Amino acid sequence: MLAIERHNRILEMLKENGSAAVSVLSEVLGVTEETVRRDLEKMEKNGELIRTHGGAVSVDQTTAELSYNRRFKAYTAEKVRIAKEASRHINPFDTVFIDASTTAYYLANEIKNIKNLTVITNSLKVISLLSDSGVRVVSVGGVLSENGSFVGNIAEKCIEKSLFANKMFFSAKGFADNFLILESDGAEAAVKQKMFENAKTKYFLCDKSKFGKVGHIKLTSADNVDYIITDRHFSEDERAYLDEHGTKTAEV
Repeated sequence: MLAIERHNRILEMLKENGSAAVSVLSEVLGVTEETVRRDLEKMEKNGELIRTHGGAVSVDQTTAELSYNRRFKAYTAEKVRIAKEASRHINPFDTVFIDASTTAYYLANEIKNIKNLTVITNSLKVISLLSDSGVRVVSVGGVLSENGSFVGNIAEKCIEKSLFANKMFFSAKGFADNFLILESDGAEAAVKQKMFENAKTKYFLCDKSKFGKVGHIKLTSADNVDYIITDRHFSEDERAYLDEHGTKTAEV
């Protein structure tokens, strides 16, 4: 693939997803990570993107978040595979937190026929999806955001004081190279953190587009997560780190 073709493909991926990790670009483009880094350096000098630690973001991404609908349509097949694997960890009589991420919606679709299941969520889309199922749904309430999620002080206090779950399933803005799980929306992050505090076992649902992706809010770190379910293969060093900290992985 010629350099100009690689650059166009990189721009397409950034337009679709807002950001991309060097490792993902290397895999998609079929070139070494060093070649990708040289491409990103040149493209940044041309004002086409902004480099980050571990990848790049689109110029537009620095000023505005991707809309929910755009994110919903991105990496659909990968999110469905992740959701199917995550659903295998949910059993009758479980009480689970599900956040308002797009991946969580696909998970809700996989578990709607599980009997005697209770789902606690701040996602209006998940509530709507499960409303005609046999699942007991508990909404946290609060202010309805543009993304169709309940956030704010009411939502946070509701979870903090009244709601507990034996499992939590969540996604995030990005998964940094130093194993930090990052968010870019403070209101969403605050609700997720309350769920995190009141859940026994935590499952991070992370498609490959999130690796190396930036976010200015630390949600948590991989050390505090019990399972990471992803469509990306971890390196030996990454796996050794996760094993050392007791974080299990499922690669789909």
